[in-house]
Amino acid sequence: MKAAWYEKQGPAAQVLIVGEMPDPQPEQGDVRIRLVASGVNPGDIKKRQDALGVGMPFPRVIPHSDGAGTIDRVGEGVPASRVGERVWCFGAQSYRPFGTAAEYVVLPSARVVPLSARVSFEQGACLGIPGITAHRAVHVAGPVEGSTVLVQGGAGAVGLCAVALARHAGAHVIATVRSEQDELVAEQAGAHEVVRIDGLSVDEMVERVATLAPDGVHHVVEVAYHANIAVDEAVLAMGGSIATYATGNPSPPIPFWPLVFKNVRVFFLGSDDFPDEAKRVAAAGLNEALDGEWPGFQVSERLSLRSIVEAHECLEARRGVGRVVVIV
Repeated sequence: MKAAWYEKQGPAAQVLIVGEMPDPQPEQGDVRIRLVASGVNPGDIKKRQDALGVGMPFPRVIPHSDGAGTIDRVGEGVPASRVGERVWCFGAQSYRPFGTAAEYVVLPSARVVPLSARVSFEQGACLGIPGITAHRAVHVAGPVEGSTVLVQGGAGAVGLCAVALARHAGAHVIATVRSEQDELVAEQAGAHEVVRIDGLSVDEMVERVATLAPDGVHHVVEVAYHANIAVDEAVLAMGGSIATYATGNPSPPIPFWPLVFKNVRVFFLGSDDFPDEAKRVAAAGLNEALDGEWPGFQVSERLSLRSIVEAHECLEARRGVGRVVVIV
């Protein structure tokens, strides 16, 4: 099969290789997907760069955890009826060496989810990491129906998905964004109100959100814990909660007593290690949202497997507001 891989970490142009590898074969409980599209996520970039300093987990790594295509083979214990099924997958490169930047990927059947015939493979390839993270971030503290949910960074991959899922679950959704273009993205995802925060101070952000939620926010989905914790604490209602999945400062300050006095719950979310049941429920919830009113992700860049270096560099440069997809 054709595949892209790296055997050392570093800049995309210096370490990514495109070539031929043996076709993988499914073992017991596995399915093999003939991939059509492979989604590129910030986590894929960080692993290739060794941004977190964990080193090479395997001698050779095929990047990307998310993808979509058609099951063409199954291993022992998997119903033969799955052959020919349109699917999307997640976790292909989570604690595993070979991800979806290849013609084929082999995965446990539980990580391979049916994809509706009316949903494109490109859309399916975008769902995994951001979609499952967003679902967990919205629901980890309990039901959100009838509550007010603030999504910080409502135009990002996780953020816009969180907006859609929270609205689908019956919440009143406020999203923060940084530009006019991002404002449109968050509105299309389903935000009831959007707050432009570019150039605003902490006090001004708090004032804007408090005007929209005078009784306080019940739950916050947080993309930048280090930058926004002061805002989150100020706008949260008594007994509120924060679910955060990213931070720019690995050792951010914590307003301990204000959080204590409000009895705030804080959830730190790492998608690789969510409980299996949470991933299963998230996958079903994402399919349900796509079958409903959510239009899904905007794809701004479609690049071939041979152009994987450009795909990684495009995401690093953050060109455009849409997703980057490698067409296999």
